[in-house]
Amino acid sequence: MDYLDHLEAEAIYILREVAGQFENPALLFSGGKDSITLVHLAKKAFRPGKFPFPLVHIDTGHNFPETISYRDWLVNELGEKLIVGLVQDSIDAGKVIEQKGKNASRNALQTVTLLDTIEKYGFDACIGGARRDEEKARAKERIFSVRDEFGQWDPKRQRPELWNIFNGKIHKGENVRVFPISNWTELDVWNYIKRENISLPSIYFSHERDVVWRNGQWMAAASYLNIDEEDVVEHKSVRFRTVGDITCTAAVGSVATELDDIIAEIKASTVSERGARMDDKVSEAAMEDRKKQGYF
Repeated sequence: MDYLDHLEAEAIYILREVAGQFENPALLFSGGKDSITLVHLAKKAFRPGKFPFPLVHIDTGHNFPETISYRDWLVNELGEKLIVGLVQDSIDAGKVIEQKGKNASRNALQTVTLLDTIEKYGFDACIGGARRDEEKARAKERIFSVRDEFGQWDPKRQRPELWNIFNGKIHKGENVRVFPISNWTELDVWNYIKRENISLPSIYFSHERDVVWRNGQWMAAASYLNIDEEDVVEHKSVRFRTVGDITCTAAVGSVATELDDIIAEIKASTVSERGARMDDKVSEAAMEDRKKQGYF
């Protein structure tokens, strides 16, 4: 067994623990490489049977079209249930107020939609693709991350995880976020995708796109970006290392069209994967603050 086999076995074990310990789990699916990897692992854990959980996508309405197309294709291929929570519904209901200004984003608003979706369907565990190497607030995350009845994360309430023993016991109304690939790195994910021949949305690979230089990064030129006369639209060869909203996900200049090229780029990179996410740069504790508000 090589190290990828060990990581795979651990993730499959965790997914089966979720199925065994919780009554109504869900898999949070963003259309990014990490949640796609989780779906592949779930196939290995539960096929030929059906998944013991639906896929849940919190749709901000500002997603890349390629991501939505891939999501719909994958769900059709899997034959599994997809639940979509719309941020627009939260805005229309007056539960959240859309940001204004040039750098407005809906990313933070999805927390309310996520919590409403969890409450509506009664999910007691939500599986996510977060990894400890992504961001410093993730580094202290447990694999079974307990959240209170308001979806909030409190480091003092987290439980010890000794060996491979996970405690999923919670009070009614509480929720656990589960991260089966927490111990993986970005490079591990890409090496696994290559080994397993997992298909991905096209935006992960180099392509020609209109972009705008903003806040020191290349952003995809889209109507959601609030482009004004100060912005200069350029046509460049880029790809995306991480996939979020168009308004908060920066592209990187790249000519990598094959997995081997992407892996070589990551090995040579001096910037973290989340370095291309504008939502993590609001403050030093941006991710930590969002987790305390109920973010996944």
